[in-house]
Amino acid sequence: MYQKRVLITGAAGFLGSHLCDRFIKEGYRVVGMDNLITGDLKNIQHLFKLEQFEFYHYDVTKFIHIPGPLEYILHFASPASPIDYLKIPIQTLKVGAMGTHNCLGLAKAKKARILVASTSEVYGDPLVHPQPEEYWGNVNPVGPRGVYDEAKRYLEAITMAYQNFHNLDTRIVRIFNTYGPRMRLNDGRALPAFIGQALRGEDLTVFGDGSQTRSFCFVDDQVDGIYRLLLSDYRLPVNIGNPDEISLLDFANEILELTGKKVKIIFKPLPEDDPKQREPDISKARELLGWAPKVNRKEGLKITYDYFKSLAPEEWNKMPKEFVSIK
Repeated sequence: MYQKRVLITGAAGFLGSHLCDRFIKEGYRVVGMDNLITGDLKNIQHLFKLEQFEFYHYDVTKFIHIPGPLEYILHFASPASPIDYLKIPIQTLKVGAMGTHNCLGLAKAKKARILVASTSEVYGDPLVHPQPEEYWGNVNPVGPRGVYDEAKRYLEAITMAYQNFHNLDTRIVRIFNTYGPRMRLNDGRALPAFIGQALRGEDLTVFGDGSQTRSFCFVDDQVDGIYRLLLSDYRLPVNIGNPDEISLLDFANEILELTGKKVKIIFKPLPEDDPKQREPDISKARELLGWAPKVNRKEGLKITYDYFKSLAPEEWNKMPKEFVSIK
């Protein structure tokens, strides 16, 4: 029986690896692609033994050739953490611009449907709350977040151009903060940083007064939303995230309660362009995809903490000493 074939760029990353798992589970043949700048082969090592999985160690900012048919492309190649924006800003811009262009060109050549991974960062430091897809955002193009924010805004623009000019079959997902097993230990975001600090018995670092809010979506829910969007008929951007908003101070206290560690919370100055509020309006996802998150934060955090705790103690030292609050 013929199995549909899907290319997933960024396959060795956190979200990419979970997408590989989902599509194999659904009966697809999966072609993974990653240049491993931020991805890790350990995330997909369990798939190499499978006949329906193949992997290309490749940079999508170069011309992409994949022999054989492709029905779907999911473009998830991109640095996605604040530490990366600071270390590899030009690569971050290139994968959003040139990498997306190459993936769209491949989709056109293969007559494949393509879903591109955008982000809540297109909203910047939002003046509208919660953020609906119709909101255009409040973004500083020359601030420390600009290389990521503008890369994703360009990704959306060129995707719509290919849809409108070439009638390419495209989908755009705007991903809000996602967490779960296989998160990078040193990606600089609040969750691994807080857990790493707690595991090492260190004080938890909160920037500003901790009143800025985030909403966290468990990875299984995120992947399910992406999968449903790919197979839907909707061609405009869709938010996929969990609208259960929480302040970073309350989140730090939840981590302390979860870990049982008797450490303090300390405060540091708020960095430039740090969003004050971040919460998705998921009305479209509910209506169009029949999707809503199922895993509550308490359950998801327990699974994620158990994953981090299962790692060797020397791995805990790879977690950032504090999170980089530009995400």
